[in-house]
Amino acid sequence: MSETGTNDDKTDQRLRLLVGLVVMLAAGAAALWAVYAVRVPDPRPPALVLVLLCAAVIATNRLRVYVRVRSSTFGTTWGEVPVLVGLVLLPPVWVLLCAAVAQAVLRTAIRAGARKTAFSVAKEALTVSAAAAVFLAFGIRPHLTTPDLPVAALVVGLLAYALVDDVVFAPILAMNSQLSIGWALRQNLVGKIISHLGQMIACLIVLWVLATDANVMLLLVVPLVVACMHLWQSRTTRTRQERESWQRLAKATDELNAVDLDQVLHSATTRAAQIFSAAEAAIDLTAGGADRTVRATESQVLSDSALVRGTPTPGETTVDLRAHDGGMRVGVLRLRFGGTVRLTEVEQYKLRTFASAVCTAIRNAQAYAELARIAAENEHAATHDPLTGLPNRRQLYERAGRLFTDTGHDGLVALLLIDLNHFKEVNDTLGHAAGDDVLREVARRLSGAAEAGDLVARLGGDEFAVLLAGLPTPALAGHRAAAMLSALEPEIDVDGMLITVEAAGGIALAAGAGSVEELMRRADIAMYQAKRAGEPTTIYAHARDTADVDRLMITGELRRAINEHEFTVDFQPIVDLGTGEVLAAEALARWKHADQGDLTPLQFLEAVERSGQLPTFADAVLEESLLAMQTWRAAGFDLPVAVNVSPRSLLDPSFPAAVLARLEHHDVSPAQLILELTESLTISQIDVVEQTLAELRDAGVRLAVDDFGTGVSSLSVLSRIPVHELKIDREFVAAVETSAEAAAVVRTTVDLARNLHLTVVAEGVDSEPQRRALWELGCLAGQGRLFARPLSAARFVGTLQRGSGGRPGVLASALHEVGAVVRMPARRAAGAGRSSLPHLPA
Repeated sequence: MSETGTNDDKTDQRLRLLVGLVVMLAAGAAALWAVYAVRVPDPRPPALVLVLLCAAVIATNRLRVYVRVRSSTFGTTWGEVPVLVGLVLLPPVWVLLCAAVAQAVLRTAIRAGARKTAFSVAKEALTVSAAAAVFLAFGIRPHLTTPDLPVAALVVGLLAYALVDDVVFAPILAMNSQLSIGWALRQNLVGKIISHLGQMIACLIVLWVLATDANVMLLLVVPLVVACMHLWQSRTTRTRQERESWQRLAKATDELNAVDLDQVLHSATTRAAQIFSAAEAAIDLTAGGADRTVRATESQVLSDSALVRGTPTPGETTVDLRAHDGGMRVGVLRLRFGGTVRLTEVEQYKLRTFASAVCTAIRNAQAYAELARIAAENEHAATHDPLTGLPNRRQLYERAGRLFTDTGHDGLVALLLIDLNHFKEVNDTLGHAAGDDVLREVARRLSGAAEAGDLVARLGGDEFAVLLAGLPTPALAGHRAAAMLSALEPEIDVDGMLITVEAAGGIALAAGAGSVEELMRRADIAMYQAKRAGEPTTIYAHARDTADVDRLMITGELRRAINEHEFTVDFQPIVDLGTGEVLAAEALARWKHADQGDLTPLQFLEAVERSGQLPTFADAVLEESLLAMQTWRAAGFDLPVAVNVSPRSLLDPSFPAAVLARLEHHDVSPAQLILELTESLTISQIDVVEQTLAELRDAGVRLAVDDFGTGVSSLSVLSRIPVHELKIDREFVAAVETSAEAAAVVRTTVDLARNLHLTVVAEGVDSEPQRRALWELGCLAGQGRLFARPLSAARFVGTLQRGSGGRPGVLASALHEVGAVVRMPARRAAGAGRSSLPHLPA
């Protein structure tokens, strides 16, 4: 019988009823055997034989192989051997009496308690009765001096004995452990089979010696056989339990590799109940401000609620959730067995190992959740105006970009640009706080007047924009704009003063604009035309757009400019912020226009893209960059070069082949080329260019995301584009010393890059304080006027050769040479060599 611990009152009452039923059945069986003894009298066996039988039953029942199930332990014994041998040699009544007496003596000796003693004696009576009944059915007449060797009766009798033992004991184990009876019957099935085989062998040896003329000394072999079988069974059972337990532990550890905290906690509690055979497992989480308790059995989660602090329940086993290094404690793992249980040394080691794995999984999930929260906040901040909560310019551009690329939307699209008249007077007269109140009220009214599908955004200052979608006709844009502006006519109460808001609006239809920038430009022109004319709104007219005429002139000159090499490439060095060493260079295209001077890509790139000259232009820029690299290499500076690439180039399926052909022609390794992608890539564009980017990366070309932090979908872009490098936009770098928000963006970007094994480069580093602040935040590389302005290829080589402080290839003194030694965080990595950009440590 198992050794069980204490249970709740309801379970204890059921156990008493079940034990009482077993005792009553045993009493009935004993009464039947008493009647049988009267009707079929047999001579009383010698007292010594009875004593030996009792001793044998006690000895074999002490040989147990224990298995713990929750708070209960049960085991297989060798008690069947003396009983079966006794049934062959002695009358069944005397065997029954000896077995019952032996159980009573054994249970009394180990102080098992009245209930357990009564149950053990009754169970023994029932099992012996079952085996004796089988022997009677087979017609076996016991004889002490000339016994038979009834193999069939022994086999069936052993099965009957084992079956009755399981049927009587399984409900007790199931009820005590709160498990099903079927589950209890299946426990340690392999161990039982091994035990029964050994018992049968022992019985046959004893009876064969007694039934033949064999030397009686052979009986001494029986204890040896029993001992060997017992050791084998014990070792087999223990090995199997340990193997299954470690397998469950390994599987549980694999399941803990999740980033969702709920999944980690639910998996950890259910697996803990399974691994340690507990009735219930619970985790009290106290780290990270969570304060929650998760309780579960091995099959289901019972509750996930707020933490209720209190003293541990008697019989609970608890372990702190700490890492292997004994670091921060995140909570407590509690195991409840339904009774008092002492874990073995091996189980305690497994419990500590599991607790450490759970601690690590919880901390990882919490860190991921915090990173996701910061990223979500940053992404929201990057796409929303902090004062009014409206979408900002970036989100407006993203929405408009999707409408430009999505041809499946219904109706026309227009942009309404709104500027408040004389708003500066409100700030100058009533103060900026009053001005902020006015802006918030304007935002509220515009949002209220917008229709479903429209996007109201604040572009900055007193300028707002409304993206009108689903217009059935162009004329309706004017009516919708008038309705928006009429919502601003009622006076606004600011600290008891009524203020009237006047505004002017410019409307531009998306049809014919070609791009979001062009749509914005046209709406801006229309808005200023409305201001000059004193009208509420004006619709953009192409005939009155002088700027567009200039753009057409530029478009017409593109082919001549490309053929006559008016496009040049300057290079700005990318420098190790810690050592001042030049690591790479960024190629920056310039147009040496005969009449308008030097033009930047912002002034001509859109015209290049629309003209159909983009492949030729991109090839020319790459050619100039690779020629410059050869010049640097000849001077002893083998530096990678970063070249900006237009999203439209990535839509060209021949682009990767053209790039790789240029690299091969100049004998330049693909790893020496970095293609910089704008982060304003839309998700729809990413779907198209994924294959192109994968082809370039597989060939060894490095990819970078330019102006990181300014796009509308930073994490989405990173999850889809196989990049190597992130470039922090210059607006965050400019404010890194004075703005906690900008510093947080830089820190988050660095942490994100470190986790993704990416490089981080800061753009627009213009002062030493900015350099030092970026360095201390973990950013390793940067470019900007502090080191050098964009230079021609020849001047770039000369600058490298001159260097700084007599050190060629170095453009600034090392930070550790400025004043005291700078102590960096643990994540700081050593500077990389010239051949590649430094990498953040994992």
